[in-house]
Amino acid sequence: MSEIAAKAPTRSRRSLIAARLVPYLLLQVLIVIATILGLRLLQPSDPEDFALGGFSLREDGASRPVTLPHFTSSRYSLADPPLYTGAFTFRRGDAASGWSVFLPRFSNAVEVAVNGVVVLDSRRDANANRPDRNTPQIALIPASLLHDGNNEIMVRLFVWGPLKGFLDTVYVGPDAALRPSYETRTLLFVTLPVAFSAWQSILAVILAIMWLMRRHEPVYGVLAVAMVLGVVQAFVPPPLPPANTSRLAAVLLASAPVESALIVVFALLFFDWRWPRYGALLFAPGIVVFVVGLIGGPPLPRILFLVLGIPMVGVCLLLMASITATQVVRRQDAASFTLGCAVTIVLTCWVHDMLSVFEIVANERTFVSRLSYSAMLVAIGAGLTWRFARALNQVDGFADQLVTRVREAEERLKASFVREEERARAATLANERTRLMRDLHDGLGGQLVSIVALSERGHEGASITDAARAALKDLRLVIDSMDDIGGDLMLALGSWRERATAQLRPHDIALGWQVAMPQGLPLHPELRPWHVIQIVRILDEAVTNAVKHAQARHITVTIETLDDGHGDGEGDGCGPCGMISIVDDGKGFAVSGNGEAASAGQTARGLRNMRSRAARCGAVLDLASDSSGTRVRLQLPKIFPDSDAAAG
Repeated sequence: MSEIAAKAPTRSRRSLIAARLVPYLLLQVLIVIATILGLRLLQPSDPEDFALGGFSLREDGASRPVTLPHFTSSRYSLADPPLYTGAFTFRRGDAASGWSVFLPRFSNAVEVAVNGVVVLDSRRDANANRPDRNTPQIALIPASLLHDGNNEIMVRLFVWGPLKGFLDTVYVGPDAALRPSYETRTLLFVTLPVAFSAWQSILAVILAIMWLMRRHEPVYGVLAVAMVLGVVQAFVPPPLPPANTSRLAAVLLASAPVESALIVVFALLFFDWRWPRYGALLFAPGIVVFVVGLIGGPPLPRILFLVLGIPMVGVCLLLMASITATQVVRRQDAASFTLGCAVTIVLTCWVHDMLSVFEIVANERTFVSRLSYSAMLVAIGAGLTWRFARALNQVDGFADQLVTRVREAEERLKASFVREEERARAATLANERTRLMRDLHDGLGGQLVSIVALSERGHEGASITDAARAALKDLRLVIDSMDDIGGDLMLALGSWRERATAQLRPHDIALGWQVAMPQGLPLHPELRPWHVIQIVRILDEAVTNAVKHAQARHITVTIETLDDGHGDGEGDGCGPCGMISIVDDGKGFAVSGNGEAASAGQTARGLRNMRSRAARCGAVLDLASDSSGTRVRLQLPKIFPDSDAAAG
């Protein structure tokens, strides 16, 4: 049972592969049939009424009658090329229309003479003499060369390749009858390949730019290099023997197998396949042909190209067909189907050309692989460019969506910020209201309670008057703390100095004022009114203690600024800190080891209040007292805390 259960998924997978592969293969068979029919139907028709069929061929020192089209037995025949001699009939009545000689196909070059005078030499045409182009030739026959009746025509065929020479049917007749066939063949076998090559060059530039923009996708760069090689092969003029141009010939011949290997690499990268261990061997035939072309003679690279290069192109096409078929089975996507159909068309054209090379297809030497191959590259390049453009459009759409969402988020943040700002403003107002209420309660409230108690007990007016003055003083302190002093504590200390001087004058106590530096205390942008009122209350408490308990006659206030290396103030090196010292010459009081007053009376409670207020401001209060007087030092923080709860 377990074996049956294990085999069931395997059978299901095989049936799935068969269900996908069989329709794909049937489609490729239909494409092969359609390509063959297309190659037959698209063959241009020539004016058979003006065909010259019978010729006498002199080759290798012997003459024999032949019928065109004809394959010679000669290879590399330049010193003694095959010579075809024939005849055509001309009537004087046809002279007005003008006569021409038309050659649809030949390899590699021809020279045509009419009545012993050369009227056509294909070696003068840069587009001719290429077997992959099937370039036709036409030439007007001067009327002075023609005479009534039979005229002689001689065609000399120059062959410099490893393949046998080939000469198609020769046509001689009125130019108006031959010119349309020539123009049709020129369009199909000259203009169209050049147009595809031009598109290739444009797409190669576009793909190279795309690769430079997206270095992590080498598929664009590989296809661009392959297209450049195809463009080089298409536009660089072919070498014409007997000139010694073996290096150029090697480059031209080697580009086809290397180009095919690059297309296989492109397919592997395009479908995200892992690079095989022996994948570099795909480039070996092209490199061999190239190296041999650099160091060997002219015939050797052409022979190697025929033996190694052309089969390697077929191998690469078969690999491409296998890769696309596998991808179709795996993914069933449009890109795999499209690429697979294009590869099948090119492979069919390559087989057709091989049948022509080995003369299995009789009387035909029409090569269409280069044209179909260029068309496939153009289609692939256009598809990649379209995919890249679509990706850019998607990115633009995504960017537009992001912009819209960012704007919406920005609007929400603005609304939230407004709400938070209103909430913060309300919290600030509430805190300020609470502070004012606390200050009024602690200061003015206590003074008013004292006034009420004194009045109920029947005290004299002087005591009530003193209590009322103290209440008024505290009210002024609260009101002054609400002023915006811009972080300059010296402004608040100046107001306090005036009030302290007025307070000490009835007691006959002198107030000394010393500022160590011209600027006084450093600016504190974070200074708030509640900081100011705590500091002022500390100073008031120190002066009040000196007046009521110390019986001092002189009080000195010193204001100085400490550098970063002095003091133990808080702030962690954020700038200089201020120091306010109040020294009196009173009798002093006993201080315990922890800096508190030894007695538990009103003085001790006042000192605890002073330390509490200093801590709420982030300041440090230092107290020293002996028989010579009392010194209170208030070291201000370098940065005041945002909340009085931070004081602990």
